[in-house]
Amino acid sequence: MRFNRHASVLLATFFLLLSLPLHADWQQHDWDVMGTRASVTLWSEQDATPLFHKLEQEMERLNRLLSPWVESSELARLNREAHHSPQPVSAEFYHLLEQSLAYYQLTDGAFDITFASAGHLYDYREGKAPDAKTLEDATRHIGANRIELLPDNRVRFSDTGTRIDLGGIAKGYAIDRGIALLKDNGIEHAWLSLGGDSYVLGDHRGRPWEVGIQHPRNRQDIAMRLPMADLAMSTSGDYQRYFIQDGRRIHHILSPTTGKSVDGLASVTVLCDNSIDADALSTSVFVLGVEKGLALINRLPDTSAIIIDRDGNVFYSEDLTAPE
Repeated sequence: MRFNRHASVLLATFFLLLSLPLHADWQQHDWDVMGTRASVTLWSEQDATPLFHKLEQEMERLNRLLSPWVESSELARLNREAHHSPQPVSAEFYHLLEQSLAYYQLTDGAFDITFASAGHLYDYREGKAPDAKTLEDATRHIGANRIELLPDNRVRFSDTGTRIDLGGIAKGYAIDRGIALLKDNGIEHAWLSLGGDSYVLGDHRGRPWEVGIQHPRNRQDIAMRLPMADLAMSTSGDYQRYFIQDGRRIHHILSPTTGKSVDGLASVTVLCDNSIDADALSTSVFVLGVEKGLALINRLPDTSAIIIDRDGNVFYSEDLTAPE
């Protein structure tokens, strides 16, 4: 078969078009994991569906590792067995415990994963809180110094009533793992979020991303928008899991001292270089309050905070300027 010159040009153009990427555009995907909604928006010259699937698999793997509600998770096994005998855990889980104890020291106990010793008594869906005596007894088992990290990735609890929950860092860690996965697959521009935690990778192709801080008393409103690029953000709020009892807001951010919901603040947003730090610090500042919380943030490099109290007052770390 012979082709004239015109047909040859058309055929070459056809094969060139076939070789061009079909999805050189922003692509977006949402799914449920770790008890909340995950979302990713990214720029790719290829169909990102396989990459979305990898993200889902990685976050579900972490959920199976870290969830207190998955009976076979390493965390659930520690809560069942670590007060009886030392328990072997994966190097990854052991490292997260090391980091948790480092935050415990850094925050003078405000970040304490053993809050779960009392936290497991609350049922936010059913609107139930423990009675005063039960809560007092449970609070005696709080204190991260009860966690013993032993050689060969083994863990023991020195107190029979101690439980742990990595909810203060697990989502931040999952975001960091997700961003690493995106980078490994050649993605340079993305926004990955998981509940109140997010990371913006690169910029929005020539301009910053605009990330909103949710209004703590109106889910349909944004308190403020922040221009961001290559930055992690975590917001801890008293509106994320709560119920009202006798006129008091009972929410999931508990004081390690009392086992009760922390009063005074409505939300804390922390911005820094990675999500695990942002996650842990937003929880810590919420527990510490405005004065002690900002004092902590102000002494940390490349770390910022925005605090909204229950009266709607807004407080900023020293490196931020309040909008006019």
